[in-house]
Amino acid sequence: MSKTVAIYPGTFDPVTNGHVHIVKRSLKLFDKVIIAVANDNYKSTIFSTAERVELMEKCFEDEPNVEVDIFSGLIADYSVEKNAHALIRGLRAISDFEYEMQMAAMNRTLNSELETIFLMTDAKYSFISSTIIKNVACLGGEIRTLVPVVVVKALEEKYQKESKYYGE
Repeated sequence: MSKTVAIYPGTFDPVTNGHVHIVKRSLKLFDKVIIAVANDNYKSTIFSTAERVELMEKCFEDEPNVEVDIFSGLIADYSVEKNAHALIRGLRAISDFEYEMQMAAMNRTLNSELETIFLMTDAKYSFISSTIIKNVACLGGEIRTLVPVVVVKALEEKYQKESKYYGE
């Protein structure tokens, strides 16, 4: 029997608890989830690709059905390389849907075998984005309930700030 493989692509700069939650839910639907960390992206990142991969690997080190990989180029091509027929995308709000719908349509045009599966985020993560996390962390705000512990430590090192919340 063939394994069902899904890809969860993104920049993950940094990974949030919302991302982790989407991966865990995806594992209930697929035999294997490949977290594909984008090497090429249009965003300004604070973590290198290698750092983002390392953080993600630490988050899922106890999960044998999760693979963390780097991808470049088109996700439609990468999915063929990985023999995956599904992309996982998390949605927080209606504003996410418009962009994601366009991307899903383009990916399906590029690879007619590729389906996009949208998972609504848990309500407690609906306001979280990597950008917001970076902004709050940069100013020394409380992020411990919003990102994995390894990310809190990495952000503290990156911003070289001792927040009143980090040491508690």
